[in-house]
This record gives sequence, C-alpha cells and structure tokens, in this order.
Amino acid sequence: MTNEIKSIAIDRFVPHPDNPNRMSKANFAKLVRNIERTDRYEPLVVRPYPQKLGRFQIINGYHRWQALKELGYKTADAIVWDIDDQQTDMLLATLNRLSGCDVLDKKLTLLARLNKRMEAGELAKLLPQTKKQIERLISMLNTRQWQSVSKVSVSQCSANPLVFFVNDKQQQTIEKALQLAEHNLNQPTRAAKRAAALTQIAQHYFDQSGGHAR
Repeated sequence: MTNEIKSIAIDRFVPHPDNPNRMSKANFAKLVRNIERTDRYEPLVVRPYPQKLGRFQIINGYHRWQALKELGYKTADAIVWDIDDQQTDMLLATLNRLSGCDVLDKKLTLLARLNKRMEAGELAKLLPQTKKQIERLISMLNTRQWQSVSKVSVSQCSANPLVFFVNDKQQQTIEKALQLAEHNLNQPTRAAKRAAALTQIAQHYFDQSGGHAR
C-alpha cells in the first residue's frame, strides 16, 4: 500500500458495484461547482482492477470522479492501494462513513467569515447547507443563542440525525411523551425543543436504572 498520488486517465477508472455511498443531486451539483471554482479536490482512492489490466477500481471518490468527468477533466489524481477483496470491502464499509462532526461555535465563525465575502445564497450553492440554514446559523451570532454556543465544549458537535422506524402505536406513545416532556423547555425552535425532550426522557430512564445497561 502506498500513498503516492498519481495522475490517471479519467476513463481508466471503474466504479465498485457495491459502493454504498450515495449523494443527492443538490449536493452533487455543489461538488461540481466547488471543483469548477477551485480546480481542487481530494484525490480518489483506488486499487488495480482485478479483472482488467490497466484499469483502477474506485474505493473512495466515486462522486468526485463523476464530477471531474462532467467538467471535462481528462485525468484525475488518485492514490493507488494494492489491496485484496476483503480489505476493499472493509474500506467500502468504513471509508465513506467514518467522519467527524462540526463543532458549532467554530462552524458559526467560519460561516460568518465566509458571509463577509459571499451572500448566503451564493454560499448555499457551494456548502451542504441551504440558504435558510446558513442565514439561521449566521443570525445566531447576533442573538443570545451565541452566548450559550460560545460556552459549549469543543468536544460537542452540532446536530446529528437519529433515524429509526416505529409502528403507529409506538409513534403515538412517543409523540405523547415528547409533548409532555417539551412543555416547559425553553428552546429556540420546535426541533430543538423535541431534541431536548427526547434527551430528557432518555436521561430519566438512565437515572431510574441507576446508570447501568440492562
């Protein structure tokens, strides 16, 4: 395995059929605009394609490869790793998914700095956030919310999604519990109030169980 970056002809890359990573059309358009604007991108991670000599199978960077093709690039920078199928599967399962998260106060500072040079609408064409999300985050700098944000530990991150599926009866029970828990919570938005309510319910159960997993 080597970390040497090579320039490889764009048509010599082959996407892995089991790559689980997907990107929305909106975010893909932003990726294209970013590369077009800066002419910079993270090198692809590939391996020699087992079935075809001279070809390279993409492990990480499929969407960057697609964006480069759309922009008319003839070559792409890539790191070539000599790895077997098992190692490739492990990387496919992790490389596209292992990532950090944003520390909110640092994120706000960055957005504010960018906003001095670009309007929210222009930033939304390049960043993952929508125009409204950017405007809402920027507005936090001029409200009392920033005072509480500035006290947040750097180890804490901004919102992370939780996704799970429930049946109708479970949903009704959860909704009733959230309504009761969020009644007296002082949060700026309904989403924040519900998040705090869910945390409060979980903390109550944790306290009742004595802090031990069952």
